[in-house]
This record gives sequence, C-alpha cells and structure tokens, in this order.
Amino acid sequence: MAGAGAGQARARKNAPPREDVLVTAMEMIAERGLEKLTMAALGREVGMSSGHLLYYFRTKDELLLRTLEWSEGRLGAERGRLLARPGTARARLDAYVDLYVPDGVGDPHWTLWLEVWNRSLNADEEGRDRQAAIEGAWHRDLVALVAEGVSRGEFGRVDPDRFAARLRALLDGFSIHVAIGLRGTSRDHVLDHVREFLDTALAAASSPDV
Repeated sequence: MAGAGAGQARARKNAPPREDVLVTAMEMIAERGLEKLTMAALGREVGMSSGHLLYYFRTKDELLLRTLEWSEGRLGAERGRLLARPGTARARLDAYVDLYVPDGVGDPHWTLWLEVWNRSLNADEEGRDRQAAIEGAWHRDLVALVAEGVSRGEFGRVDPDRFAARLRALLDGFSIHVAIGLRGTSRDHVLDHVREFLDTALAAASSPDV
C-alpha cells in the first residue's frame, strides 16, 4: 500500500497544472465538439487517468464549470481592456456587443455555456452562485457603461440596470441562434439587429422606466 500511495503522489506531482487541463478541454470542445469531451478522452490528451481528473474536479459538471470560469476570466480581461479604452460610450458599447455575440456556429465558449446552463437544473447552490457571478460581471460592466453614456448625454434617459437586463436578454437570445446555427441567422445579421435596436432605444428613450 505504501508503494501504491507513493506512485499516486508522484503521478499527481507530474500531472499538468489544472489550467493546462482547462485549456485542453476548451481546445477539444472547439475541435471536436462537446460530445467528444469525456474524462477518458481528456485524460489521454493531458496524460492523466480519468481517476486523476476526478481527483481534481470530482465530476464532469465541475470540470465544465471550471473550464467556463477559466474562459470567462480571459473574456473578462479582454472586456476590461475594451471598456477602459478612450472613445465614446457608444463605441465601447458596440465593442461589448461584438465580444458578447458568438463568432459563429459551434463557438466553443457558447457551446460550453449552453451545456452548463442545461446542467444547472441539477446544480447545487455553490454551482448556481458561481454561474451567477459570471453573469453578474457582464451585467455590472454593462450597467456602468450605460450609466456613463447617460451621464455624458450620449444616451437617452434610460435606467441603466433595467436597460442592461433587457439588452443582455436580447443578446442571449440572438447569441443562442448564432451558436446553434439557426437557419436565417448569422453573426453579421445579429449585430445589425442589435445596433439598430441601440440606435432607436438609446436615442428615443425619454424616461428612466425604459
């Protein structure tokens, strides 16, 4: 038993960092689709057994959520850079929308998001809190940006929190259409729709109830 324990310790010591596992998981989703991401297949890619992966992540649900959190961390950093750059609030809002909407059919980040959403019915409270934290980061940044545009007179008198909630609902719906390849929907088509909506809603709004 002592020899077996030492072997397991050596295997864990030589295992790739967790971030490498998450990077590989995302690459597999991008190249092969989510259905090909099994613990066994991921283990082969990173040189670990399924047992060692379960040691780190406990369940596939946890692996998916961790991978999503890692991907969101990278997007969050990019979003922060976009929103901090000089220029009008509207130009940065367009950049936010551009970052939000999937690149196209099978976008790996959105493919992963949809799967985590689908599994959220069975998630525990901690898992739901972590999902809410991801959503909350996007929402807070959008609220701050809309509030800035209102305060500078670029946007009409909208309530930033309510407007952000409605805009993100619109983006989510359109983004799902793009990610799953709904016929008649493309990324460019969606971006045109959203920009037209923003032109109308932000210019014509005249009360904080919008």
